[in-house]
Amino acid sequence: MLGAIAGDIIGSVYEWNAIKTTIFPLFLNGSRFTDDSVLTVAVADAILKGEPYGAAIRRFGLRHPHAGYGGSFKQWLASTDPQPYNSWGNGSAMRVSAVGFAYSSEEEVLLQAKLSAACTHNHPEGIKGAQATALAIFLARTGQTKETIRGRIAGQFDYNLDRTLAQIRPDYRFDVSCQGSVPEAILAFLESGSYEEAVRNAISLGGDSDTLACIAGGIAEAFYGSVPEEIRAPALAILSADLREVVQEFYRRFIPAGGG
Repeated sequence: MLGAIAGDIIGSVYEWNAIKTTIFPLFLNGSRFTDDSVLTVAVADAILKGEPYGAAIRRFGLRHPHAGYGGSFKQWLASTDPQPYNSWGNGSAMRVSAVGFAYSSEEEVLLQAKLSAACTHNHPEGIKGAQATALAIFLARTGQTKETIRGRIAGQFDYNLDRTLAQIRPDYRFDVSCQGSVPEAILAFLESGSYEEAVRNAISLGGDSDTLACIAGGIAEAFYGSVPEEIRAPALAILSADLREVVQEFYRRFIPAGGG
């Protein structure tokens, strides 16, 4: 889960300053956590507390109101009767990583990913993006090969994972849809040789950088086994105390070897 958060923080300064290279500083003075991290932590806290996802997402969203939410999500947060708004945006995929780490079967991962998405992103593409991301994390952490992950995600979710980043990068633009960003983030992981390379690949596409790196980073952490200390420590330091506390508790409960 920290892999997703670190990806968000690293990508935060490039979201509106797109780059098309893998060579860039990982942390800058302006590096910050965004809505991706806040809502990733919210989903993790819901799992820890056995709380409905929507309630936790609202609680953390209202606690961090300036994290960079989209307009429809802001309206949902402000509503006295919040209802899902048929979104196909990648917000459902960016926040789901904890599901892939916490549950012990594919069936439960897919169910919980759907539930975590549906409180806001109940469009079929929004649910599919969350499920594809969570399943990729589950497969990665349970020892499946990259080619198995590629085949399973492509076959189950009808994502085109036969492209290369070199083919995608020149014409790729900012895209907040699940269908236009989740496959690209998964490919950033599939072409990587390390956690750091996965994050660099995702940001180098020049799109919704923090979210691409968040999705790719969560899968990469699961596959490579951890987030390198030189990335883990500054990412944790950038988080606010309340977010950091949930991350650390989640690792104690579900990923003790990872250290949080």
